[in-house]
Amino acid sequence: MFALMPVGSDPYLWIKALHVTAVITWMAGLFYLPRLYVYHAAEGAMNSAISETFKVMERRLLRAIMNPSMVIVFSTGLLLAPDWLKGQGWLHAKIVLALGMAVCHAFYARWRRDFEAGQNTRSHRFYRIANEVPTLLLLGIIILVIIKPF
Repeated sequence: MFALMPVGSDPYLWIKALHVTAVITWMAGLFYLPRLYVYHAAEGAMNSAISETFKVMERRLLRAIMNPSMVIVFSTGLLLAPDWLKGQGWLHAKIVLALGMAVCHAFYARWRRDFEAGQNTRSHRFYRIANEVPTLLLLGIIILVIIKPF
């Protein structure tokens, strides 16, 4: 069926392109949001004008970019890998790491609510360390997808 379609019409490739685009935008948010928390915790005295600016930036990043991107990542991922239960250990491992990214996302959302309520108790150093977790998960995912070690 796909062989008779004009070049560039393969739905699988369009879904894959959307998936990769959503991964990039989600990862940008996963890298940037904790960086905002670093500055917010270090410089944003509670109830100051700078703190209010950070709150707006954090909320918009999470709600307008990260949340929709994560939904698209998992939706298109399911469409791309309908046979994920049939072996392919690398894909199983990738899914586990992607779920780890979703856990990071959930923690970041929780921390944003803490800042919003003026109840942050974590230091800027904590957020610097938390900022590295998505990088390690992404590295694992890239290795699994490209090298397919098992």
